[in-house]
Amino acid sequence: MPQPNQQNNDNSVEWIISNEAVGYEEALAVMEARVAAIAAGTAREAIWLLEHPPLYTAGTSARPEDLVAPDRFPVYEARRGGQYTYHGPGQRVVYVMLDLNRRGRDIRAFVKALESWVITTLADFGIRGEIREGRVGVWVPRPEKTPNPDGSPREDKIAAIGIRLRRWVSFHGISINVEPELEHFSGIVPCGISDRGVTSLVDLGLPVTMEDLDSALMANFDAAFPPQGR
Repeated sequence: MPQPNQQNNDNSVEWIISNEAVGYEEALAVMEARVAAIAAGTAREAIWLLEHPPLYTAGTSARPEDLVAPDRFPVYEARRGGQYTYHGPGQRVVYVMLDLNRRGRDIRAFVKALESWVITTLADFGIRGEIREGRVGVWVPRPEKTPNPDGSPREDKIAAIGIRLRRWVSFHGISINVEPELEHFSGIVPCGISDRGVTSLVDLGLPVTMEDLDSALMANFDAAFPPQGR
């Protein structure tokens, strides 16, 4: 289990990769400890890449009626922004613990940077990710699919974003669908949006592995979040 490292002279972001599924409560405890240490100046900023066992999380805007199958998987109060989301094997969860005291206390700009990071990473695999006004996350146009009932073009969500700040240090973050069981999303109304679908890299026909995605995330990180000095 990753533990907060003591601050040293290296101000670079620490990348942590967990190769085994991490329970949600365990992950939350580790994040909260790391965020406190970052705020205190005793630990470096960190990006934690992991998978969870199947579970649902409820953000601060979650509506009870959007939990369609409450007994299917464990449900956790996430205390992050957003509504219900699913986490499980085959989905890369990216917990982002960055110090916005150093990077600018602008929440909108921070969310935009997260979206840009995901979009640039997806582009490495030939996927055009897009954002939508009023719908946080990253979407993929699906012109080959039947249009939505209202006649609008089909688009599916490939990445969700939900963050929380404590003393201007971020935690929670992003989930990107690599090859999760997409049917597991049917137990909720993902992010409160009932008229759109969910997709993944493999569902789009791309044989992408977690390692492939991790490498692309690392390669594109500095463009979205330029290195900061103290």
